[in-house]
Amino acid sequence: MLLKTFGWSFAITALGLVAAVFYGGWEAFGIVAILSVLEISLSFDNAVVNAGILKKMNAFWQKIFLTVGVLIAVFGMRLVFPVVIVAISAKMGPIEAVDLALNNKDRYQELVTDAHPAIAAFGGMFLLMIFLDFIFEDRDIQWLRWIERPLAKLGKVDMLSVCISLIVLLITSFTFATHAHQHGGAHVDKAQTVLIAGIAGLITYMIVGGLSGYFEDKLEEEEEREHEEEEEAARTGKKRSPVVLAGQAAFFMFLYLEVLDASFSFDGVIGAFAITNDIVLMALGLGIGAMYVRSLTVYLVRQGTLDDYVYLEHGAHYAIGALAVILMVTIQYEINEVITGLVGVILIAWSFWSSVRRNRALAESEGKEGSDEKAEVSV
Repeated sequence: MLLKTFGWSFAITALGLVAAVFYGGWEAFGIVAILSVLEISLSFDNAVVNAGILKKMNAFWQKIFLTVGVLIAVFGMRLVFPVVIVAISAKMGPIEAVDLALNNKDRYQELVTDAHPAIAAFGGMFLLMIFLDFIFEDRDIQWLRWIERPLAKLGKVDMLSVCISLIVLLITSFTFATHAHQHGGAHVDKAQTVLIAGIAGLITYMIVGGLSGYFEDKLEEEEEREHEEEEEAARTGKKRSPVVLAGQAAFFMFLYLEVLDASFSFDGVIGAFAITNDIVLMALGLGIGAMYVRSLTVYLVRQGTLDDYVYLEHGAHYAIGALAVILMVTIQYEINEVITGLVGVILIAWSFWSSVRRNRALAESEGKEGSDEKAEVSV
């Protein structure tokens, strides 16, 4: 079962890592491995959400999600999107950007380094909004209660996450401007670049979030209408084709899933820029990770086991928050790639272990309650 579900992912992993060694040696191997783990760790909660929606879809739409959806996810968001980011930041055509990335790495590296403040500001704001919207939401299950409980209360204030993000952006751009001024003012224009790019990241998040909300509402409307029509059919004795219902609802489910996947892809792609500027290594690492996310989604639909690890979603979002901070810091200071990659892995591992301990504690308490009930019956 495991081999059947993850077989393609294992094969792509082997091919990708071998390609990385031939491309750039063992250092490239390490970067691709870190990127793969980063993408998987950041997309755990995405896989859980995907599985919850995918199990409602009929076999045809499940196949569409796992074929067309994979093409969009792997080639669209993980391969094309990084090129677009570099092309826009460096003000060049996408073909020229790809040509530079493959044939003139020194010049490409120079352009990406020049564009890094804009990329970091855009990505930092996008990731920060994901983290803040998560942490300010009141949840039944809380991982780090001493942090999450008071922040959930603060989250009742409207638009708080947007205000905090804008304050962080202003402080970052002002600090960058001060730093540039102290060095002769050669890069004063970068402060404006940081500000504009950060606002663009914020707007992008709000558009993606708005589309996700729209599709989610549409999905709920379709489900309600389907339920009403089923009740009407039961009363009148008339039959309505379930294929039409499945098709209408599944279409909105598919659109919603793709928007969700795109939003989660942003953090993986943007986070990858904090680890490497090499577009080939980025495509290899994120592509491997995306394959595992798809396989994990299928595994969840068939087994439903990962839903028990309730703190994984928290760990993934804390990793996103950490990446946001790291990206904003890298506008001015250099941070080692290994540290950046390990932060997410440590947070995910911590949240997984916390979930395991929680499950054990619940099992023990249920066992004690069961033994107490037996004792009462015997008395």
